[in-house]
Amino acid sequence: MKPLTDRQQDILTFIEQTLVREGFPPTIAEIAEAFGVRSSNSIRGHLQALAQKGVIELVPSVSRGIRLLRPPAGAGLPLVGRVAAGRPILAEEHIERYCPLGPELFQHRAEYLLRVRGMSMREAGILDGDLLAVQRTPEARSGQIVVARINDEVTVKRLRLEAAKAYLEPANPEFAVIEVNLARESLAIEGVVVGVIRTELD
Repeated sequence: MKPLTDRQQDILTFIEQTLVREGFPPTIAEIAEAFGVRSSNSIRGHLQALAQKGVIELVPSVSRGIRLLRPPAGAGLPLVGRVAAGRPILAEEHIERYCPLGPELFQHRAEYLLRVRGMSMREAGILDGDLLAVQRTPEARSGQIVVARINDEVTVKRLRLEAAKAYLEPANPEFAVIEVNLARESLAIEGVVVGVIRTELD
């Protein structure tokens, strides 16, 4: 199968999520609305490309005539354990296993689960051993709980932005706030926390 373009993958994911959530596929108009596209012709083009690549079947003369040719769930969300310094957070050696959870279970799409180490976010309801559902993004708003990398170390804290400084704030008075001078120090946002799972998935 030829690889999907980013837009084709996004549309396929939207179809899968709609099927899981509603029990039936979206219409072309619903896909166009979801992606902010005025003309449905470009959506039809993407759907035809998906059909040619063998991931969907288009049923003619049916308003919801999209049929998936592979199951929507896949392997599930990767569960990331202890993250080594200097390595990408989703490097293969960090993935403990894949959990049979769909990304649509969370209010915002989750792309991986991260196992929490320590109690620095205790008062935010995030405890040692919890699993965080994380949406990958290089940007975050002040007030969001983020997965951040500072000097090759990964941490989970609440982000506060002020002028040229970023503060990574714990939710536990026993831990210190991490101050980052953005003009001199590197701060990389790995993702935003979109959910917490208390139960172990063994």
